[in-house]
Amino acid sequence: MGFIEDGAPHLFTRVMKDGSRFKCSDSFVRKYLRNKLGWSERHATRAAQKLPENHQEILTNSFLREAYIIRDHAIPDALRVNTDQTQTVYQQGTKATWNKKGAKQVSTVGQDEKWAFTLIPSISASGVLLPMQAIYMGKTMISCPTSKSPLHDEAMELGFKLEPSMTTTYWSTQATMKSLMNGIIAPYFEQTKEDLGLPSSQCSIWKIDCWSVHKSDEFMTWMKKKHRNIIVVFVPGSCTGVWQPLDVGIQQVMKQSMKRSAHRDIVDEATVQLVARTSVGDLKLDTKLGTLRDRLLGWVVNAIHDINNKELITKASTHQTLNSIPNVHTRLSRCATSENSTSRKPA
Repeated sequence: MGFIEDGAPHLFTRVMKDGSRFKCSDSFVRKYLRNKLGWSERHATRAAQKLPENHQEILTNSFLREAYIIRDHAIPDALRVNTDQTQTVYQQGTKATWNKKGAKQVSTVGQDEKWAFTLIPSISASGVLLPMQAIYMGKTMISCPTSKSPLHDEAMELGFKLEPSMTTTYWSTQATMKSLMNGIIAPYFEQTKEDLGLPSSQCSIWKIDCWSVHKSDEFMTWMKKKHRNIIVVFVPGSCTGVWQPLDVGIQQVMKQSMKRSAHRDIVDEATVQLVARTSVGDLKLDTKLGTLRDRLLGWVVNAIHDINNKELITKASTHQTLNSIPNVHTRLSRCATSENSTSRKPA
């Protein structure tokens, strides 16, 4: 109504042939949104992105800082890795379902379940998908998927690293972050440098979230002592949705793949019961933690195959810059040609 009063106030005062006046009714609004704008009522998929008011300045500074590091240390795309951690729920449910029209109470299976683990993928700017780490709540390997899990052997061949958090949560800790670095990130950098014929002293970039565990004195001191040739670059706070390559172009594809795999398992489980002449009223799905935890390992392996695409990964690595920084090509050109009179630092 505010937009109409500002742009076309005469609509409210004009008298129709039958003596009636225009009303901004609910039905009018629905028809306008559907027919003119092509909108439909949708369920929310995530909270609105809350970017800092000066986010373009923050991202520009972050971009230039990383560009200078790349220039001064001659760091190739293959030695620039982004790592992100994401909560992954065991029951890949939804907030929407089909029910009778007019129903006042609608329930969905698994909507209130909080069982989850932390999945940690990593990608390089050259399009390589690194092995993944998964953190499970618990203090022993019993908390992790068993060797009988679907596609367990393939997960191990892909370098999948399953670890208990040793705490009452499933979030990364100092110990699991060090394990990730020693077992996945550092070996990738060393092998890549060998493949490219670069010395072991060649610097690399590791881009991660601006999170308390990552930025802690304990972890950063350990990194400087054990991996001094790896330069840690932080994604600015509250900017992961536009500046984190994995968040920008990979996570959604990966999660959608896992939902498809979960749906496939549910269909298969229900079909077996229906073939066995189980009545619809007695049909039950196995939602025990152990069952879901084992199944999910197979879902992740399927997702790895879906996102392990060089074009998709490199697109995610460039999309965040091109869509977040105004005049990015001009700024990059200035960065690359600045200080020409100053000799470059050795790689």
